[in-house]
Amino acid sequence: MEYIQAPTTSSQGNILCCTCGVPIPPNPANMCVACLRTQVDISEGIPKQVTVHFCKQCERYLQPPATWMQCALESRELLSLCLKKIKSSMSKVRLIEAGFLWTEPHSKRIKVKVTIQKEVLNGAILQQVFVVEYVIQYQMCDDCHRVEAKDFWKAVVQVRQKTAHKKTFYYLEQLILKHKLHSNALNIKEIHDGIDFYYGLKQHAQKMVDFLQCTVPCRSKTSQRLISHDIHSNTYNYKSTFSVEIVPVCKDNVVCLSPRLAQSPGEHGASVRVCPSDEHHPSH
Repeated sequence: MEYIQAPTTSSQGNILCCTCGVPIPPNPANMCVACLRTQVDISEGIPKQVTVHFCKQCERYLQPPATWMQCALESRELLSLCLKKIKSSMSKVRLIEAGFLWTEPHSKRIKVKVTIQKEVLNGAILQQVFVVEYVIQYQMCDDCHRVEAKDFWKAVVQVRQKTAHKKTFYYLEQLILKHKLHSNALNIKEIHDGIDFYYGLKQHAQKMVDFLQCTVPCRSKTSQRLISHDIHSNTYNYKSTFSVEIVPVCKDNVVCLSPRLAQSPGEHGASVRVCPSDEHHPSH
């Protein structure tokens, strides 16, 4: 704790502390810093130990009442979350500075050094520095609860392409990462001829289907299955399935078509290679 005083002129003399009698520069409290420390504690009422909930499965922190945030250690987002925990008890003081103190990453402890100011005793301004320790307590979030219960998804997008290679999926992977479409997915599973995307909301699955239709030539089908029905509130719980089949050709592929099929798109169709015989070169 230290005392913040206004600048004084060199001609101003010292006074005696009203408690211990030590000569000090004049101040509104007429007391030295040591005596003020014994009389006033401006950090009183601010908790020095706080609990922070953390989900080990998805590595997110709980921001009350029900928001889970992804925060790295000693990041600005984590500091903001920690300060919000003690914000209600700091309404009568002014926050000057806050920063992290190093702790062992596996210690389940986060320490924040806080500097505050407050006006006390006839207008004297005190500044105090103290440490708030945050204890990390494990708590599973709602999304991870549904995953563990094996009934977590409400919609699934089944992307399929009947080819021997995965060039199209490598291309889609880069586009999905670029546009961050994977952020809403609860789970992603790779199977033999495609990928399954699981979502907690049907709207997120529909957004993925719309993206695929705008990116690659494909066709889609939608189906849903009734899981439960509440007769009292007349609510229904469905699981939706979106089946997306991508055309089994890629860029620079040679497609062999019969003469009749090659002429059917018309003069404005895509450039194709015509096979003279249907028997030796079946259409793909």
